[in-house]
Amino acid sequence: MLLKWALVFFVVAVIAAVFGFGGIAGAAASIAQLLFGIFVVLFLVALVAGLIAGETLF
Repeated sequence: MLLKWALVFFVVAVIAAVFGFGGIAGAAASIAQLLFGIFVVLFLVALVAGLIAGETLF
């Protein structure tokens, strides 16, 4: 779900940049980076927890 929102904000940032809305593009890009970072951290935590537990978590 977080990755989906990161991609949505990335697309919004690209479209805003094409039309010259620098402030909106910067804000959307920052949100996309933040959401992608959260997604990566949660993925790594789940991966490590699964390796430690030795089984599938979900």
